[in-house]
Amino acid sequence: MPRIALGQMEVQWGNPDVNLSRAVSVVAEARRQNADLVVLPECMDLGWLAPEAATKAEPLGGPRTQALQDAARAGIFIVAGLTERVGARIYNTAVLIDRDGIITLVHHKINELVEGQQLYTRGTSLGTAMTPWGLAGIPICADNFVQSRVLGEALGWMGTRWLFSPCAWAVSADNIQSQDEYLAFWLESYRYLAKNYRMTVVAVSNVGVLRGGAWDGWHCIGSSVVVGPDGQVVERAPYGVNADVLVVVDLPDDEKSDGWLTQ
Repeated sequence: MPRIALGQMEVQWGNPDVNLSRAVSVVAEARRQNADLVVLPECMDLGWLAPEAATKAEPLGGPRTQALQDAARAGIFIVAGLTERVGARIYNTAVLIDRDGIITLVHHKINELVEGQQLYTRGTSLGTAMTPWGLAGIPICADNFVQSRVLGEALGWMGTRWLFSPCAWAVSADNIQSQDEYLAFWLESYRYLAKNYRMTVVAVSNVGVLRGGAWDGWHCIGSSVVVGPDGQVVERAPYGVNADVLVVVDLPDDEKSDGWLTQ
């Protein structure tokens, strides 16, 4: 089983140079801690809902993607959320990069929230890629809502063993929920998918303060989580707007996890 790193990094909205430098450092530290794969947050180059996406989004293969590909060649898989330009369209995108620096899977977020629909074009397909540990999918954040859980179920029917999910979990600045209260919303869906389809779900959020857009001033609060194929929480990262942290977790072997239905 892989050693997984949760790259719960701070994102500065609209500042891709700072964010990419920080992401590359996170990847390097994950590799130093012998992680096999690191998951980075949603839109970690510009920040989710950043108005700068209209002018600063890059095509895949641009300098930001190349920086991550170069980092992966140190011998680590990377899953990262990026703001992707395709012609006149902007996508909320996740990529899976292998140890050779090759992008093996691209996903465009399908369940984009209302607040993001004027900025991002909705994705229209699901895909998987083979890793040394089994088939993986990379749905983004709200793609895993209970209301859109059918997307994860579709990946489960494809035989997916791993859901690596870049996220940007945010609350209003006056929100006083505890970590347990906040995570309950997500765990309902994660536990269902994990247990019924024998998948491991790895969801990683950034931290920091949103700037611009419909949620200006909201706090991204981390709480990155790993749910094992028995539906139990394996690891949780800290909750809080300043909880910039790298968490590395060794996952136990699961002989029953063949990536298919249990019923």
